[in-house]
Amino acid sequence: MAITYYTYPKCGTCRKAKKWLDQEGVPYDEVNLTEAPPSASELKSLYEKSGLDIKKFFNTSGMKYRELGLKDRLSSMSDDEKLEMLASDGMLIKRPLTTDGETVTVGFKESEFEEYWKN
Repeated sequence: MAITYYTYPKCGTCRKAKKWLDQEGVPYDEVNLTEAPPSASELKSLYEKSGLDIKKFFNTSGMKYRELGLKDRLSSMSDDEKLEMLASDGMLIKRPLTTDGETVTVGFKESEFEEYWKN
């Protein structure tokens, strides 16, 4: 089964992850986060399956995150508000976001990709 790989083509980390997937022969469906970000309900499902803190889904080093002052605002937002915020703009989502429908990884750590995505 192919994994879904949410990416931003200009992102260097995404390109490294894609190169890894290609080298390992891992089949994937590529989705551009800026053109087709996951919905709030999709993000909620990914968040729940990941077991991660919801803040890990935010691209905290991104310009959009800083422009919106989210560093100071996130603590006063509910999880649903955070998910709506993420769904509103793919540039807010930490990338790459990779899933097979059950397992979810956020960002690219080769050791995680080895563990979860290597055939």
